[in-house]
Amino acid sequence: MGQAMPAYDAPTLDTKTLRSALSQFATGVTIVTCDTDDGPVGMTANSFNSVSLDPALVLWSISKTSRRYDYFVNANRFAIHVLGADQANLCMAFSKNAQAFDAAAQWRTSDFGVPLIENCLSRFECESFALHDGGDHTIIIGKVYGLDTTSGRPLIFSQGGFLP
Repeated sequence: MGQAMPAYDAPTLDTKTLRSALSQFATGVTIVTCDTDDGPVGMTANSFNSVSLDPALVLWSISKTSRRYDYFVNANRFAIHVLGADQANLCMAFSKNAQAFDAAAQWRTSDFGVPLIENCLSRFECESFALHDGGDHTIIIGKVYGLDTTSGRPLIFSQGGFLP
């Protein structure tokens, strides 16, 4: 394979400036759910991305300081729900409360025990495939074993707010 790159001492970046620069990149919004000993939990995440079509792999990342961290890094299965433009309230509910399933109005438990939110644009049911260190986050790669999708306008987040 390739040669190792020589060590490079990168300059220290101001995290506030870095966060501001990153906010210029518009992202879709998801809610990730899993089952735990404490019951079903979910969280809002905009770090979702595709990895591979064959095998079908997706990723998302979670902060190591998140109160929900242990739930997701220990989950064997989880679901990623892509939200529609009319679901900002659901996004906000799960950003504040891991068990905000009443805000979802319609949800069910899959055959594998994973909480599934209905009426989202797409839903990816995944089994944990790999975890990777990503600095202050852990990158969670899931192998997709089931999905549902429909058409619609996605919920988009940029510069600290939702786009119209």
